[in-house]
Amino acid sequence: MRFDKTFWGACASTTLFVLLWGSGAIFARLGLDHASAFAFLTLRFILALGVLLLIGTLAGHWLPARGQRLHTAGSGLLMIGGYSICYLLALDHGITPGVLATLLGVQPILTLMLLERRFAALRLAGLALALGGLVLVVWQSIGLARFSLAGTGYALGALLCMTLGAIAQKGLSQSPLQALPLQYAVSLLLCGLFLPFQRIEVDWSLDFLVPLLWLGIVISVVAQLLLYRLIRAGNLVNVTSLFYLVPGVTAAMDYLFLGNAMSGLSLAGMAAILLGLVLVFRRG
Repeated sequence: MRFDKTFWGACASTTLFVLLWGSGAIFARLGLDHASAFAFLTLRFILALGVLLLIGTLAGHWLPARGQRLHTAGSGLLMIGGYSICYLLALDHGITPGVLATLLGVQPILTLMLLERRFAALRLAGLALALGGLVLVVWQSIGLARFSLAGTGYALGALLCMTLGAIAQKGLSQSPLQALPLQYAVSLLLCGLFLPFQRIEVDWSLDFLVPLLWLGIVISVVAQLLLYRLIRAGNLVNVTSLFYLVPGVTAAMDYLFLGNAMSGLSLAGMAAILLGLVLVFRRG
């Protein structure tokens, strides 16, 4: 059997991205025990921007080409700043993580509808099956939901920001390292507009610094670079469908590291997600 470096490299990048992105919710939960949400998000953006500027300075480039800067800034404003802020505000207005994950799970289907005028019914069925599996994984959280008009609006805003931002990012010709510093800078400015109206509290303990470092460097830099690499190299619907795996990976990590057991419903949901993704990638 011939060893295909490109294939196995893509598999390694995809697996690493899903594992890292899935760990984000665990460390976010740990960090939010010691800081208010907007304080945590702002510090995360500052840390990520500082690391990216350092890498860019050492590499000799940290800005996109002149003709690409507005497009790059707009993509980052949607995919990083707008998405993160709408996500936080949706949670703050009573939308549970399970409901939010389910709404955001519509993204691959929405992307498919927006980008591909012709698509196989089997592929759409795979996305629907994966979405159904996602509902099973987060069912307990859905059962605890209390809906509000503002919370639902912010949740839909997060969905639109991530969907349109990913489509805009796909159209960029800049390398991720050239795009991300500017994108985090404009996202930080957007975050700053909300700060005066938010509660700001930080407990500068080791229990806070570890999650901050993980989210600010590992998730916001390493995982984000991997995501942009996947978007640039692959089919956008296939890439966004990988987010179906994230709640299951988070639940597995919750069990392994925090001792919270996965229910039978969650395991059934993970099986449905995996089967759905097989159908998506088979036709992708």
